[in-house]
Amino acid sequence: MATVHEKLITAVAGAAAEGPRNKVTIVGVGQVGMACAVSILLRELADEMALVDVMEDKLKGEMMDLLHGSLFLKTPKIVADKDYAVTANSRIVVVTAGVRQQEGESRLNLVQRNVNIFKHIIPQIVKYSPNCILIVVSNPVDILTYVTWKLSGLPKHRVIGSGCNLDSARFRYLMAEKLGIHASSFQGWILGEHGDSSVPVWSGANVAVVNLQKLNPDIGTDKDQENWKDTHKMVVDSAYEVIRLKGYTNWAIGLSVADLTESLVKNLSRIHPVSTMVKFKVSPSLSVGLQGMYGINDEVYLSLPCILNNTGVNSVVNMTLTDEEVAKLKKSAETLWGIQKDLKDL
Repeated sequence: MATVHEKLITAVAGAAAEGPRNKVTIVGVGQVGMACAVSILLRELADEMALVDVMEDKLKGEMMDLLHGSLFLKTPKIVADKDYAVTANSRIVVVTAGVRQQEGESRLNLVQRNVNIFKHIIPQIVKYSPNCILIVVSNPVDILTYVTWKLSGLPKHRVIGSGCNLDSARFRYLMAEKLGIHASSFQGWILGEHGDSSVPVWSGANVAVVNLQKLNPDIGTDKDQENWKDTHKMVVDSAYEVIRLKGYTNWAIGLSVADLTESLVKNLSRIHPVSTMVKFKVSPSLSVGLQGMYGINDEVYLSLPCILNNTGVNSVVNMTLTDEEVAKLKKSAETLWGIQKDLKDL
């Protein structure tokens, strides 16, 4: 006797539908991981989403909660499991797993607590999705992106840290608020470490190509009577303030990661300040070897203006910086290397 399904539907194609083309995996279903997941789903960037975590009940609950909203989404398949086999053939893998930053804790103090977790996570991801692009979000993101690159064996352009994409968004919002305009109408960049030693590029801050430094040569310095420098301090302190108020940050970073995912999946070649390896080969000739951008010769990941498309970090824009900005960028790299150089078992 024919089933309801057989009576209702007549098959036309002889084969099953092909697998996903834009599968996105989120590793870690905490506050940040789920904010990334929801932001990506609402922007309709994935044709399949996989969630992975060691907390099985929470993992199943988050999957069910999303599936119950399937009517309002355009992602036909959402799966979850603690077994990384569920992530197979992912195009993008977003890593948010790790211990959470505590109130008043520097991102750099988190590093050793998270490295051991990554030793288990990263090889599993690469085993099932050897062609994926990895976006690392866990803090301290620059060092953990370096750790991910080392553990994964993937080429550096396919291992990206969310870096200063969020810092720059915070900077643009805060500056635009003071100027009475929308954040998209203020152009400003934060480079270097995602954290305390980040570098605001005051020399390039502009509105409609009007350079603010030309209007106020002291902008961003201690001499500035308008105290614009405080805006960067607010950027640095903002995560600590949000953590103090609500216990964690999640929505802004989730939106930021969805923004990066869109550039990668849609092959947009947009420019983002994300964490990338600053040491690169400057010539095919082996005699030339490796060279660091802006005179940074340590193997560190930090944020530079990167062109993102379906290859990952396709290129880096050679931004014109002042001598003072270059010096601060080098200092930021030294801060990261000071901790990174002591990491073992990579």
